Amino acid sequence: MEILEEKLKGLSIVRRSHPEEPTYLLDVALQPTTDQLAVSCSNFTIHLHNKDTLKLVGEYCGHSGPVCGVTFARASPNLLYSGSADGTVRAWDVRRPGTKVAQTFKSDPSHCYCSFDLSCSDSLLCAGTEQLNSEDSFLVFWDSRRPGEGILGVYSESHSDDITQVCFHPQDKDRVASGSTDGLVNVFDLSRGAEEEALLATCNSDSSAGSVCWTGADYTQLLCLSHDEGLHLWDLGQLDTEQPLTIFSTCDARSLTPLPDRAGVDYLVGGRWLEEAKKLLVVGGMNSGDLHMMECNAKGLRLLTSLEGGHSSTVRCFLWDSAANALVTGGEDSQLLLWKPGGEELTTGKRASMKSESALKLKSRPHRKHGYGKEKPATQP
Repeated sequence: MEILEEKLKGLSIVRRSHPEEPTYLLDVALQPTTDQLAVSCSNFTIHLHNKDTLKLVGEYCGHSGPVCGVTFARASPNLLYSGSADGTVRAWDVRRPGTKVAQTFKSDPSHCYCSFDLSCSDSLLCAGTEQLNSEDSFLVFWDSRRPGEGILGVYSESHSDDITQVCFHPQDKDRVASGSTDGLVNVFDLSRGAEEEALLATCNSDSSAGSVCWTGADYTQLLCLSHDEGLHLWDLGQLDTEQPLTIFSTCDARSLTPLPDRAGVDYLVGGRWLEEAKKLLVVGGMNSGDLHMMECNAKGLRLLTSLEGGHSSTVRCFLWDSAANALVTGGEDSQLLLWKPGGEELTTGKRASMKSESALKLKSRPHRKHGYGKEKPATQP
């Protein structure tokens, strides 16, 4: 058995945390140097937790619309960024939890952001907007070091619907991928300047792109998970060759990993490249709250292990802390869970779901799920 599989099979819950008010936990980010976790919630707040105890150490309020994500700065570990449908990207000082926003980035008042990211150099912010006027959607760029100087520029030609994902390359500050409900995943080299020259490749997921992440030993691959549970793995290292970009593709990944009862997962939570293990981890879930950890490669999905007895409803986010060999998960049951190999269960069984009518009303607006007739082939420079 491989080392990663052994670690995952040994996972058990060591900590549980949930807010006093029922709310969906939508996204989670880790700042390893300060041992902090940031969690975005469906009530438009951001919670700050100690990563080892899950103790709530702070809360940030200020967004007036759904929060589309959170991420910590790398070089400035005390800065936490969040994006929102209220048309702002905000930076918060984690040394002063609960205080007012440190920096605010805006563009046109009509823009509502449904995705954002920060470059690996911390110098560039990019946010993707919802569709405007039934035809336009934008990628908006700022210099994160100059919050008061307005936008650097906008890309407006590459997507025609809500831009649901913006994902900077983890090592190349000028490379960014974007995914949209128009079914397209675009890759840009920002050092080339104008949008037409910067567009390196366009990959078609044939559905609404839900999440995008860089993967592979040298991060030349892209994983895209669609809102209707499709899975697509592309190799951008083949851009200058005659070889196809597609490594693996399926319009419905739920049945690819037979569980012991020959059933499949109900949904996909997300994917993440594990650098130390050199594996692409994809997490799937059941509506009951059980989780299934899978390896993804050119052959498809392979079940590594299942985690039961944790969540009581849909899981919305996860992260793997390689330094601590720990898994963090958050879901619609308001629970934030910490899993570690050989950990002792603090409570028995699943805690009852904290879902309420008010929490359901606070859920982020779901994106449309439909097919796409438009075919756009991969574009090579």
